[in-house]
Amino acid sequence: MDKSDKLYELQDLLIDEFLLRVKSGEATTADLSTVRQFLKDNNVSAVATESSPLHELVNALPFHDDNVDRIVDMASNE
Repeated sequence: MDKSDKLYELQDLLIDEFLLRVKSGEATTADLSTVRQFLKDNNVSAVATESSPLHELVNALPFHDDNVDRIVDMASNE
């Protein structure tokens, strides 16, 4: 097994561990922050469409002042 294969395997194991912790509900704040940074570092992004869980999360945030720019631009299915 070469170095590249080892890095891919390590990344797979790390992702599996992240999934296990998040899905079980046992992820700590530090775990969630690490997952967020891992996704950011790997250029993973998402679009909050009208019926997506991300859309629900954005709507649940307490930032609904019309005089303040939205943190996330909402994608529309129109």
